[in-house]
Amino acid sequence: MQTLVLIHGAYQGGWIWKLTAASLRAAGHQAFAPTLDGCAERAHQLRPGISNDSHAREVADWLHYEDLRDVVLVGTSSGGMVVTRVAELARERIARVVFADALALLDGECLGDIVTRVNPRNTELGTGPTREDARDRLFAELEEPHKTWALDRFTMHPRAVMEDPVSLESFWQDSWDATVIWCRRSVNPPEAHQRRAAATLNARWFELDAGHYPMLQVPDALAEFILAT
Repeated sequence: MQTLVLIHGAYQGGWIWKLTAASLRAAGHQAFAPTLDGCAERAHQLRPGISNDSHAREVADWLHYEDLRDVVLVGTSSGGMVVTRVAELARERIARVVFADALALLDGECLGDIVTRVNPRNTELGTGPTREDARDRLFAELEEPHKTWALDRFTMHPRAVMEDPVSLESFWQDSWDATVIWCRRSVNPPEAHQRRAAATLNARWFELDAGHYPMLQVPDALAEFILAT
């Protein structure tokens, strides 16, 4: 049995992993999908001070309090930024890291260095699409009923997470058991970015015939690659 912690991306919550988590659990594994501070059902907590580092510290603390060990830490999209920092903070608890169409930034890089964002809504604390933009662009690849289901759940993302550089002390210098899963029909993060991560980590490389939301489009296939060792 593997213990998997699934980290969501921008404008999402743990809900995005529902189908993949179910597939992992059906195969006999533990699968957790926490929602990050200020997101989804925790959107009412959006406030100054939420950053990629604070997200990562909260997850690392949660691993400690739940006493989870030999964890397979999985991130998608901007959740990959959280994964790298959590892995540093909780090194003794992490067995593998998996980047599922995810950002894997180097120390000092920010999301805007890799991805061109289009967010019609910006507030002092949050950033994200309108419902119309989410329908026609963000979730355009999704088919019903998944599109409406996602549209009913997306929220703004803490702005500092999307704009500030990441701070990593040791992740890229350490040796990790790693997997990179590239979705061929996804534009961002770019293939070259994900291949850089795979080469630097000497990671397993898998490809899915899916867009940026494989956890909703091909959950069983994604689960299979996540579990591959």
